[in-house]
Amino acid sequence: MSHEYPLSDLKVLDLSRVLAGPFAGRMLSDLGAEVVKVEPPELDVTRNWGHQVGTISSYYQQQNAGKQNISIDLRQPQGTALLKDLASQADILIENFRPGVMHRLGLDWPILQAINPRLIMLSISGFGQTGPESQRAAYAPIIHAETGTIDRQAAKSAGNAVELCLAIADTNAGLHGLVGLLAAVHQRHRSGRGQHLDIAMVDTMLATDDQTHYYLEPAPINNGASEVWDTCGGRIIMAGDFRHIWRQLVAVLKVQEPAVADASLEAKISARRRAVADFLMSFTDREALIKALNKANIAWGNVTSTTDYLENSAVLAHRRSIVAIDDRQGGTRRVFQSPYRFSAASSGVRGGAPRQGEHNTLVLTNWLGYDETRVQALAEQGVLLSETP
Repeated sequence: MSHEYPLSDLKVLDLSRVLAGPFAGRMLSDLGAEVVKVEPPELDVTRNWGHQVGTISSYYQQQNAGKQNISIDLRQPQGTALLKDLASQADILIENFRPGVMHRLGLDWPILQAINPRLIMLSISGFGQTGPESQRAAYAPIIHAETGTIDRQAAKSAGNAVELCLAIADTNAGLHGLVGLLAAVHQRHRSGRGQHLDIAMVDTMLATDDQTHYYLEPAPINNGASEVWDTCGGRIIMAGDFRHIWRQLVAVLKVQEPAVADASLEAKISARRRAVADFLMSFTDREALIKALNKANIAWGNVTSTTDYLENSAVLAHRRSIVAIDDRQGGTRRVFQSPYRFSAASSGVRGGAPRQGEHNTLVLTNWLGYDETRVQALAEQGVLLSETP
C-alpha cells in the first residue's frame, strides 16, 4: 500500500537561487509539497554548473528536481502583480535575495502578509535581514572565512588556508530554514496565521558547528581530533582522541608501551604515535587490520575518493541513495535521493528539474484559474518567459 507524502497539502513559491533556498525547496518537494520555482529572465546561474544534458546542468538538477517552473520578469509591474496573486494562494514563499530587494520589488513581508495572512515566508541571507552588515554580498566561502572555519581547517592540516570543498554554510542555512518552515506550519495549525522567518547563514553556521562553543571560553580547549593514517591497502581515519585509541590498542590488541617510564610527556606521545603507525603498517592483509580495529571497538573509515564511494558503496546501493530520473531528453540521469525514510509515509524525488517557464500555463491555470489566452498574452508582453525545448 502506498503512503501519502507528508507535505502533499502545501503550495510553495521558490524565488531563491543557487543553493541555500533551492535546497530547502527541493526537500519540501521530496516531502510532497507542490514547489513552483519562480525563475527570472536571466535564469538561475547554476544552470551553467556541471555536466549539461539538454539545458539542465547536474547542479541545477540536484537542487531543483521535482519542482515546477514559472518564469516571471519581476521588473515589470505586471510581473510583481502576478507574483502577488500567486502568493495569495501559497502556503510558503522562499527567497534568498540580498536584504532590501524584495522591498524594492514591492514584495516585502508587510505587503505579502496583508495579501495572505496565512503565508509563511523564509528569507535566507548572509548576515540577517537587518543590522550593520545586512547589505554585504554573502556566499558560502565568505561565511566559512569569517566564522573561522577556514582558519581552523588550515591549522588542523598544517596547510594553507583554502576554501572548503563543499558549501556547508549554504546547506546549513537551507536545512535550518526547512526546520523553521515546518515549525511555522505547525504553529499555523494553532494560530491560523503565517509569519516571516529570518535565517542568517552566520547563525546557522555557528549553531551547527560543534567546535565553536569552545571559543566562547577564555582559553579554547583542544580535545584532540580524528586522524588519517597510512595502512596496507590505503589510508584510514580513526575517529576519536588519540589517548582513547592508544588505550584501546594497548588493552585489547596488546600493543606494547614503547616509552620508558621516566620519559617526558612529549617523548611518550611521540613514541606512542610511532608505535601506532608501525602497528597499522604491520598488517599485510587489510581484512585482518579491519578485524583488529573492530575488535578494539575503534571507529574507522576508509579514505576514498567520492567517485569510488558513490560507485562501490554497499550502503548506498542498499538504501537506494542514488536514483535515476528523467533527464528531459528521452533518457535518465542519476541524482541523490533525499535522506528521509518514513515507516508510514512516502518521500523522495518525483521527477526531473524543470526547464525555464515549462509550467507557466499549468501553474497559472491550477493556482489562479487563467486560461491559455490570458497566459499567452502575458508571454507576448514579456511578463512570462519560457525556453523552447
